[in-house]
Amino acid sequence: MSTTHAGPTGPEDSALAAAGAAEAGIVTCDACPVLCRIRTGKTGACDRYGNVDGVLTRMDPLTVLTRAPESVRFAGDDWTGNPIAARDVFITAIGAGTTYPDYKPAPFIVGSQIDGVDMVTVVSEGVFSYCGLKVKIDTDRHLGHECAPVRAGGEQIGHVTTAEYGSQMLSLGGVRHLTGGSKREGVATCEALLALCNGDAVELTVDDGARVLVQAGAAPVVDDVPEHRMRVGCGSATIGIFANQWLGHADEVIVVDDHITGVLTEHQAGKFLGMRPAGLRVRGRRSTPGRYFQVANPGLGWGGTDISDPLSIVEKIDPKTAWPGLRLLMVSTTGEHAAWFVLDAALRPQPAEMPPAIAAAVARIGENCEPARCTVLFMAGAGGSLRAGATENPVLLTRAVQQGRARVTSGGAPVYVWPGGGITYMADVTAMPAKSFGSVPTPALVAPIEFTLPLADYAALGGHLGRVRRVADVLAAHRPRGVVLPHGVPFPLP
Repeated sequence: MSTTHAGPTGPEDSALAAAGAAEAGIVTCDACPVLCRIRTGKTGACDRYGNVDGVLTRMDPLTVLTRAPESVRFAGDDWTGNPIAARDVFITAIGAGTTYPDYKPAPFIVGSQIDGVDMVTVVSEGVFSYCGLKVKIDTDRHLGHECAPVRAGGEQIGHVTTAEYGSQMLSLGGVRHLTGGSKREGVATCEALLALCNGDAVELTVDDGARVLVQAGAAPVVDDVPEHRMRVGCGSATIGIFANQWLGHADEVIVVDDHITGVLTEHQAGKFLGMRPAGLRVRGRRSTPGRYFQVANPGLGWGGTDISDPLSIVEKIDPKTAWPGLRLLMVSTTGEHAAWFVLDAALRPQPAEMPPAIAAAVARIGENCEPARCTVLFMAGAGGSLRAGATENPVLLTRAVQQGRARVTSGGAPVYVWPGGGITYMADVTAMPAKSFGSVPTPALVAPIEFTLPLADYAALGGHLGRVRRVADVLAAHRPRGVVLPHGVPFPLP
């Protein structure tokens, strides 16, 4: 099969197009609004559909999940179609085809019996213009100001959103970037989303901020520097966790953090341990005892601030309280930055060799930091064609999902369905089989989605009962490829 693309048609009379196609051996693909006209032996613009001997054909194999793939050869030449327990096989939508245009029933509506209950799984590849990504990047480094544009290839594809505990968050894609801007913006958005969903690395730039290399499940790389640790907590939390380990070895500890910098002897933890006040006052806005906001600007330095010299945040040292020989530890929330000082006779901090007990305590901070990684969540709204492919009255499927009677999966992986109207769901792309996503040049992403529910409920919501097929019949007719979900992801059937 050649992979040469056929271009989309322009507006023309459908009857004439069909007649002309038949004469030339051309098939018109209706799997998306582009309506590629495909010659024999070629594929359409998305590479997903091709013309095989005059028949429009989904080019990728149907994918099924198995509990023990080594025991079954789905695509092997020696497989004879032996019956397989329905509870050990789950038909996914990967490679299944789509319901577009809306009037089509789902490509596969599969019946099985699980623990004596007749079940149905409705399978379809959704064409999603209404989709995007929520990206969590474990880093204290400043990527950009909230709401700053995020770009791929120079085109804006999203923005920085609210930072969460130890992570910077990006919101990428969405219908306005896919369809509401220029064609170039839509294409750049679609290409970046597809790459991220399929586990590839994408370099993103933030206006007036950083360059960051993002890859689902991998450590982020910020301005060419790989991140290794996700902070153990803010400066105040770090003091609360480790104060007892510093007791007797340091007279003051300042944990530098872009959000909440902690000062041990002022902090409730230090007071609880009976520590003597040290008389060091840091810059910034004092919130509660031992907790300071805005000690520096955000940046790529200590604790996600813009400082490289930790002493620059020490505003004053009270001679009535501090004393010569006072031992001061300054450390970041990951332990990657640490410095040890001793006050001289003039109460000036002088660098000194870090004692082994303090070095061990700093290492303990690093030990308690989890590995930094990027998390990519695919988010989409399942609307018209998906629901019509399951039932003639789509709102009943929506209600079944909202009420928990119909379970939604994506490539067999669990999803989170948002409360409220519609079927808006999120899926962790690393929980799905590899390369689960495709795209069409409208532009839009193509993602697998499955609805599983009891057969009686499916009948009650007006499902396409005449299209229900047995698992064994699907396996025998389509010879799918068998895969397992990533380690730790639950199998979609009990």
